[in-house]
Amino acid sequence: MQVVGEPVQQYGNRSRQAESIPLGRYEAYGSETEPEGQDKDLEFCNSSIRRGFIRKVYLILLLQMITSLVVITALTIDKQVRLGVAKSTWMFLLALFTVVAILVTLACNENLRRRSPLNLLFLSAFTIAESFLLAIAACRFAPMEIFIAVLITAAVCLGLTLFALQTRYDFTMMGGFLLSSLIILLLFGILTIFVGGGLFTYVYASISALLFSVYLVYDTQLMMGGRHRYSISPEEYIFAAINLYMDVINIFLDILQIMGGSDT
Repeated sequence: MQVVGEPVQQYGNRSRQAESIPLGRYEAYGSETEPEGQDKDLEFCNSSIRRGFIRKVYLILLLQMITSLVVITALTIDKQVRLGVAKSTWMFLLALFTVVAILVTLACNENLRRRSPLNLLFLSAFTIAESFLLAIAACRFAPMEIFIAVLITAAVCLGLTLFALQTRYDFTMMGGFLLSSLIILLLFGILTIFVGGGLFTYVYASISALLFSVYLVYDTQLMMGGRHRYSISPEEYIFAAINLYMDVINIFLDILQIMGGSDT
């Protein structure tokens, strides 16, 4: 006796029966939305481009970290140099003006961020200027405290990066919340300047470290793309590297501030 089963519902053509159905298109920062129904060759090509983009960003970030460590070490290893740098107003103002000017220029000019090698020149100048600012801030602390803060920052950032790579939670949808929290943190920082006191400083540094830790996960997932709601265009490798670099150095400064004290 022949048994007649119910017909099996099929989606799409026969060559794509094993694939899941896309429920919608996700947006991407700086790039157009990927078309639906793209074949496997195109998906493989996009994945290869994304992997190359991630490698490029982390290579740039590594060079930025090495540059900052070299500058901080050179300006803080000797006590006399450290005291001279800490009292140098013109160096602080020059470095601060350079950092702000380059950030505003790159943020407002998309073509400049994507035009090589001009974008790399701007990135190099930004990294050197930011490294001087880090060195000036670190001059208020003892070399051993700086070394311990570097180790803690490296461990924290490595752990957060691994978490961002494997977690199922999508942090890319938290952009509005993080921006609001950053504005509140800035207002609290202004209040801390006038109020002063050790307790307010520790509370501010702790909240700031927590916020920029979430920002590090957020920016990492933006760079990864894939299953996340939002992603950043592979052409924006300079923008992605600056985001990660700023997250790391803010965490470093917050940890250094939490440790407190100085033997200078």
